[in-house]
Amino acid sequence: MTSTPPQTPPLPVGIPAPAPLHAPRWALPAAVVGGVMGALQSRINADLAAELEDGFTAAAISFGSGLVIILLLLVVMPRVRELSRGFWRDLRSGGFPWPLALGGLGGATFVLGQGLSVGLIGVALFIVCVVAGQTVTGLVVDRVGLGPGGVRHLTPTRVVGAIMMVASVALAMSGGIATEAPWYLLALPMVAGVAMGLQQAVNGRVSQHSGHFMVATLGNFIVGTTALVLAAGIHALVVGAPQPLPTNPLLYCGGAIGVVFIAMAAHLAGPLGVLTLAMATISGQIIGSVALDALGGQGHLTPATIGGAVLTLLAALVTAGLRRRRPVAA
Repeated sequence: MTSTPPQTPPLPVGIPAPAPLHAPRWALPAAVVGGVMGALQSRINADLAAELEDGFTAAAISFGSGLVIILLLLVVMPRVRELSRGFWRDLRSGGFPWPLALGGLGGATFVLGQGLSVGLIGVALFIVCVVAGQTVTGLVVDRVGLGPGGVRHLTPTRVVGAIMMVASVALAMSGGIATEAPWYLLALPMVAGVAMGLQQAVNGRVSQHSGHFMVATLGNFIVGTTALVLAAGIHALVVGAPQPLPTNPLLYCGGAIGVVFIAMAAHLAGPLGVLTLAMATISGQIIGSVALDALGGQGHLTPATIGGAVLTLLAALVTAGLRRRRPVAA
């Protein structure tokens, strides 16, 4: 006679989770493609913010459209609906720590940073500033065991990759500081990077606890949309309403891209680890951001920015592509 094993309770920070399964072969390429999509989302949201002359409203529209897409998907996903109801019950009863369900604030910070700073500092410089916060956060998050894969100890490869990443960002920023952009436009992407690193960790925990990565994705868009709509409303009361909505449908694709990116990250945070996931997506972000700036004739592609982007890509390859897995003890 067999019985269904009880669901494993969420693990406290610092307590190792059971050894994760090996990531499928498509995991790293998928994360790289997700990074390219993230760079494209940055450009789309920045263009929408420019049309509206309001980065807050642009961010709220991007996240809000993503939430609509998720709700439509739930119509044809009854299992995810049931798992979502179970997860909300766990939140209300204390079966899952509610602070770990606020990953949407990280995505909201990132999208808001896109709308407020990309148009002034360029996609490439925005991404490498995000990398600074995301890399350090990924290293710390894996070390303390906040992510779904439990504690992942520091190794020479991971440390070297992180140091290379920070050095490349410093080089890239040396060109950005020479612009007339206010200093907070460089600080905001770094804060967004920290928020994204935390977002990927807690989303993985939600996916692990609930049994499906789409539950984490839904929670992200509910939390993020709520925060951004409130911020946009307050901003409108202070400075006035935004410009009329643009008619170009491509400017409203940011939410759809965000759904794919967040769902992918929530699904892969466990098998890849937060730092390796971050490095893989960074590779795609760098490829996409430099290409977009070059094709768009963005004036902020200085030699320092390009050199920093190249070194960032190399650091991602060192950490993600060359990382060796330890054999799982029998």
